[in-house]
Amino acid sequence: MDSDERPQQVTGVVIITLPPSDNPSLGKTITAFTLTNDVFPQSHQTQQRQQQEEQTLPTTQILTPAPPSAQNPQRGFSFLALFSDNPRKLLGFLGISLFALLLYSSAFSNTFVELRNSNNDDDEKPQSFIFPLYHKLGADLELKLGRFVDVDKENLVASVEGGATGTQKINKLVASNAAVIDSSGTILPVRGNVYPDGLYFTYMLVGNPQRRYFLDIDTGSDLTWIQCDAPCSSCAKGANPLYKPTRVNIVASKDLMCTEVQKNQKPQNCETCQQCDYEIEYADRSSSLGVLARDELHLVTANGSTTNLDVVFGCAYDQQGILLNTLSKTDGILGLSRAKVSLPSQLASKGIINNVVGHCLATDVGASGYMFLGDDFVPNWGMSWVPMLGSPSTEFYHTQIVKINYGSSSLSLGRQHSSIGRVVFDSGSSYTYFMKQAYAELVASLSEVSEVGFIQDVADTTLPMCWQAPFPIRSIKDIKQFFKTLTLQFGSKWWIISKRFHIPPEGYLIISKKGNVCLGILDGSKVHDGSTIILGDISLRGQLVVYDNEKLKIGWTQSDCAHPRRFKSLPFVEG
Repeated sequence: MDSDERPQQVTGVVIITLPPSDNPSLGKTITAFTLTNDVFPQSHQTQQRQQQEEQTLPTTQILTPAPPSAQNPQRGFSFLALFSDNPRKLLGFLGISLFALLLYSSAFSNTFVELRNSNNDDDEKPQSFIFPLYHKLGADLELKLGRFVDVDKENLVASVEGGATGTQKINKLVASNAAVIDSSGTILPVRGNVYPDGLYFTYMLVGNPQRRYFLDIDTGSDLTWIQCDAPCSSCAKGANPLYKPTRVNIVASKDLMCTEVQKNQKPQNCETCQQCDYEIEYADRSSSLGVLARDELHLVTANGSTTNLDVVFGCAYDQQGILLNTLSKTDGILGLSRAKVSLPSQLASKGIINNVVGHCLATDVGASGYMFLGDDFVPNWGMSWVPMLGSPSTEFYHTQIVKINYGSSSLSLGRQHSSIGRVVFDSGSSYTYFMKQAYAELVASLSEVSEVGFIQDVADTTLPMCWQAPFPIRSIKDIKQFFKTLTLQFGSKWWIISKRFHIPPEGYLIISKKGNVCLGILDGSKVHDGSTIILGDISLRGQLVVYDNEKLKIGWTQSDCAHPRRFKSLPFVEG
């Protein structure tokens, strides 16, 4: 090189190289050159080493940076020249940069780890399953949060082994026994109707030959069960014929799944029992009695292949309470909780899926939504995640909440000795429930709508709080401007680092048959333990909600729930 020739100088070059089409898992490559004014001559040895390193990057094309203009050698940009006359500016710039880096890393560190892991070992990764969802129009109000209770084995209505058809009375669980099994306090019936959506349900293919059954999706229930002819003592007229088990399908009392179902029941010695009996009572005081069965479940994976495997579920031959009304369009319940007997846990124990459950309930009445088992459809970005609380006495999906706001007004969490409350995500409940004090404060705040002409209509018994609007309305969109958004804040009281779940007016209001606006949030003081917020279907709509039982966290992001998508990369590196 001539002594008069100036060395090449980089003024800022960024090269983005796409992966080869036959191997997209290699990802993109981004090459950036440092901004500088200084000239650093390179030795022949250094240049050779760089050339060797560049040759080892098969997905990156190395471009030679263009030389600077000889007419204006001072056009380069220098950070040192910018801050050399004012050290305070330099310190301020470094401080802001450090804060931004910490904030960014805290928000996206898990994202990059998950993204990197998602690109590895795709061939060995467990499968995922997609299920369409449908809504039940005009269904009665339901509140699940089901739990196994003691079965009176001496007064069973039916026995699959013996084929008995007796009509002995079943000893139902009373409130005093409820406290022994689950510290849920007093449970009272909740009445009303669901307008317009009701609960969401999907279908399963069971048996050989396979038959289709419609099941309510319920993240608050452990056991999946189907109405069955064992024979049936009290069954609703479901959407499909009753499931007909054989002796081969009946699970023995010594089976590990039976032990799991009966683990919270009073110990009973039964050497001659040939079947595993169970009884579930739900928070709305409805119940289901049956025996465990094992049969073939047919699942279609996300890539279109079919998986057939044996699973354990309930053969339910005696339903009582509201269940008899709500089963008019379905055949049972799909248990999606964290319990070992739930369908996701059974599939995960066999290595079929990662134990992740997700659902997306559409807000639009004309749409439905979808749910999935497995983690292929979990976004790697844009999700708000909160830790899942663990408890030996419950398998609910619950987490801690630090604040509730109606607009800018704060609502009480109702806990005297703690500023932290609890929230349960329950797709098996039609409505949302607040603690007594928070509910009373919300109702008081909503009284402001009377100033714009809304009049409470006590004659409308659809729900406890209904208002007649000052003009005819056809949907919540017509009146949502008069109501405010509810915000549930998680993680921290500091707004900038907290996680927030927003419930817009369409997430807590319904239109009754009389054309009134009704509040779809109810007093939960006598539901569950009385001090827990229960987020039901009405408030879960319009959100993709994910329950990650592998990493023990719950996440959500806003969605139209039109169709599922595979998420493999961040939005700014998609290609």
